[in-house]
Amino acid sequence: MRDLKGYMMQYKTFNSLVLSSLLTVATLSASEDIKKGDSYLSPTKNSILQYSYDKAIQDSEKLNKDWINPVTYKYMYNKGENYTTQKSFISISQPIFKSGGIRYAIKYASSMEKYSKTTIDAQKKELIKQTVNLLFQIKKIDMTLDKQKLMIKNAKLDIQRKKEQVLNGILDTSFLDNAILDSNIKKNALIDLEYQKDSLINNLANLSDKKYDELKLPILQLIKNEQFLDKNIYIKKAKEDIDNSYWKKNMISSNYLPAVNFTADHTRYHDTGDNLALSDKSTNIGFNVSIPLDIKYSNTIESSKIEYLQKKSQLEDKKQEELTIFKNSLAKLKSLDKKKEIAKSDVSLYESLLTQIVEQRDVGMKTDSDVQTMENSKNIKAYDIKTLAIDKQIELLEIYSRIQND
Repeated sequence: MRDLKGYMMQYKTFNSLVLSSLLTVATLSASEDIKKGDSYLSPTKNSILQYSYDKAIQDSEKLNKDWINPVTYKYMYNKGENYTTQKSFISISQPIFKSGGIRYAIKYASSMEKYSKTTIDAQKKELIKQTVNLLFQIKKIDMTLDKQKLMIKNAKLDIQRKKEQVLNGILDTSFLDNAILDSNIKKNALIDLEYQKDSLINNLANLSDKKYDELKLPILQLIKNEQFLDKNIYIKKAKEDIDNSYWKKNMISSNYLPAVNFTADHTRYHDTGDNLALSDKSTNIGFNVSIPLDIKYSNTIESSKIEYLQKKSQLEDKKQEELTIFKNSLAKLKSLDKKKEIAKSDVSLYESLLTQIVEQRDVGMKTDSDVQTMENSKNIKAYDIKTLAIDKQIELLEIYSRIQND
């Protein structure tokens, strides 16, 4: 993907806070690894996709030859009262002119192959998106786990303070009870997060044979909406569907027009014996012209025309749908940027408070526990910035998954 020139949202690198926790991330612009996708998917998934490609090619070859009629061979054995006859019969009736139908059939086969391959490309993109999304989710939950552990540390420090204050008669026990309850809630939340991580890792095993820490996370970049529409795989698929309908419409129409057929048959009798009435063999070659007369022909042709027009309308609908998806992603990215600024402001505030509390501790007005609590709170907010950066990548992944590779 190219850099966005108009909308200045570039993701060449994460900020320093994010880089500290993403040291194993490869700096990609949705390039080689993620474009190819093979490194993310398991051999089984890649094999299934390859079989789909191979089948699409064979199906297209079959369609490409559908206008060629088979050669018919018959062997007949008849035992009568006076004679026993054995006869071989070979015949063919092959259209050599179908008012353009042969050409349309070949074009239709070619367009079907393109459409099938694009459909498989879209399926592959979706599988890669699911895989990379799981990787981002695991990375995000790792950060959330670290954040939750800091919250638990703060909860423990709060229990210690409340305990001292209760013992010194400053607070009643209800404050300590609430602090203990809050600590337990945070501990249970940590257990839930650990379960969620295990679940994500298990789901990843359905798509990839590698462990999550063996796979590289990409750094994705935003592109212009023009590029998004021009390279959109679902819009391309809709265009190829129109192409299919066009050639299919012409092919159906040609079925009700005159056709010229080459005909040939060869008959051979075996062991004619004394039956002089049977010649040894005979061959006939000729041509015929056929004009189908079908009361349903006008409905069939009109139906194919309507289908073609419907596909054209669906293309415009798909363009609008994809553009809406792109605009929604832009709006989501904008909101994440705003949240990031708020989190950065909070971090700055906590840094200022931490400096003040350290100064107060040095003169005996605050304790080490107060300093540790504030430092933990600052780091908790710093994790918000990191997880927001991951959220932006997940949103960009949705855009990437709709773009066809170069």
